[in-house]
Amino acid sequence: MVFSSLIFIFVFLPITLFAYYILKGRAKNLVLLIASLIFYAWGEPVYVVIMIFSIIFNYICGILIDKFKGMGKKDKMILILSVVVNIGLLGYFKYYGFFIENINKIFGINLKYRKLPLPIGISFYTFQTMSYVIDVYLEKVNVQKDIISFGTYVTMFPQLVAGPIVKYGDIEKQLRERKETLNNFSRGIERFIIGLSKKVLLANNIGLLWSSIKSLDIKNMSTVSAWMGIGAFTLQIYFDFSGYSDMAIGLGRMFGFEFMENFDYPYISKNITEFWRRWHISLGSWFREYVYIPLGGNREGKLKQYRNIFIVWFLTGFWHGANWNFILWGLYFGVILTIEKCFLKKWLDRQPNFVGHIYTMLIVILGWVFFEFDDMRKGMEFTRVMFGMGGSGVFDKTCLYYLRSYVLYFIVLIISCTPLPKRVASNMRTRFEGFSLAVQPILYIILLLISTAYLVNESYNPFLYFRF
Repeated sequence: MVFSSLIFIFVFLPITLFAYYILKGRAKNLVLLIASLIFYAWGEPVYVVIMIFSIIFNYICGILIDKFKGMGKKDKMILILSVVVNIGLLGYFKYYGFFIENINKIFGINLKYRKLPLPIGISFYTFQTMSYVIDVYLEKVNVQKDIISFGTYVTMFPQLVAGPIVKYGDIEKQLRERKETLNNFSRGIERFIIGLSKKVLLANNIGLLWSSIKSLDIKNMSTVSAWMGIGAFTLQIYFDFSGYSDMAIGLGRMFGFEFMENFDYPYISKNITEFWRRWHISLGSWFREYVYIPLGGNREGKLKQYRNIFIVWFLTGFWHGANWNFILWGLYFGVILTIEKCFLKKWLDRQPNFVGHIYTMLIVILGWVFFEFDDMRKGMEFTRVMFGMGGSGVFDKTCLYYLRSYVLYFIVLIISCTPLPKRVASNMRTRFEGFSLAVQPILYIILLLISTAYLVNESYNPFLYFRF
C-alpha cells in the first residue's frame, strides 16, 4: 500500500483516523500499532514477522541495557549483540545475493543462492531501532518499558517505508503525550495534499519522459535527449521523494506528531556540502551522529576527517542498494566533498552565486546517472552521449518532439524546486488575508480532486525509494 493510492486515501486512512480519535490515552498508540502492522502486511504479509521480531528483540535489548547499566560490560555486550543482529537482518535480506554473486565472479565458482525479495522499509526501520538501542546505552534517552509505545515508534505507518528516519529521542515525549488540535490536523491535511500533488501531478508525469528516453537505444540517442532524460529523472526523484516525505509529515500531524523536515530546497544549493545538508536530511543526520562523529568526525586531523568522509559515503551508497553503481555513487560524492573540504568550497564562496548553482547541479545530475543505471556500462555509455561522444548527434526529431511536449512541465517543475511558490503564497495570504482564508481550502480540494482523477486513470504510479 502506498500513500498515493485510492485505497489508502479513501479507505485505510479514514478508518484509522476514526478509530484513533474515538479512543483515548494509551489506546491511541495501540490503534496506530495495529494500523501500521496492517499497512505493512498489505504489501508484505510474510515479512511482517521480521518487523515484529525486530520490535520484540530491540525492546528486550533496551530493557536489558538499562537493567545492567554500570554492572561491568554486560550492557556493552548487549549493545553489540543488538547491532550485530540488526545489521545481520539487513545484510541477509538486502546484501546476501550481492555478496554471493561477487564471490562467484571473483573466484570463478558457482555458489547457489535463493534470490530474496527485499522487505519494504527494512533500511529505515532497522536504522530507527539501532538508534534507539544505542541512545539507551549512551543514556541519551530513557528506556521504553511500554512495548505498545515502542512498537508504535518502530512501525508508525506515516514514515515506515520511506522516512524521514525518526530517532526515538525526537518523539519520546510525543509517544507518551501529544495534543491533537484542529489547527494541527488541518495543517497536516494541507501538507499531505501538497505532497500528494507533488508525487502524482509532478513526479509521475515527468517520470514518464524519463521512462520513454531510458527505453531508447543509447546508440540512437541524441545529446539533447540524454540531457532531457536525466534532467527529468533529477526532477522526478526530488518530487517523488520530497512529496512522499511531505505526505509522511502531514500524516504525522494528523495524529499529533511532529516529524523533522527531510528536504529543504536542495536544488538551490551553491555547493555539494550544502546540497547534502538539504537533501534527505534525516539520513544525513543519522550517519553523522552514529557513524561520522563516533569515528572522530573532524576532531583528529585532516587525514582522518577525509577517511571518515569516505567511510560515511561508502556506507551511504551501500545503504541505498546492493549494487556497485550505488557504491560508486557514494564514493563519487565522497571525493567531491573531500575536494570541497580541501579548497573548492572556499573558492566557490568567493564566486557569484550562479557559478555555485551551475557547478552543484552539474555534479548532482552526473551523480544521478550513476544512481539510476544498475548496469554501469550503460551508465557510462549514457554519460558519453551527454557530452557528445556517442549517440546520434546533438539534435534529432525525437528530442524535438519531447521538447515540445514537456517544455512547460520543465518550467513549472524547475520553479517549484525553489522557495518562490511558497513566498508568493505567503505574500498573498498576508496581503489578502480574508480572501486567502476563503480560497485556500477550495484550492486544496481542487488539488485533491485532480490528483484523485490522475490516480483513477493512470497506471504509472511508482515510488522510487521503495527499492531501498
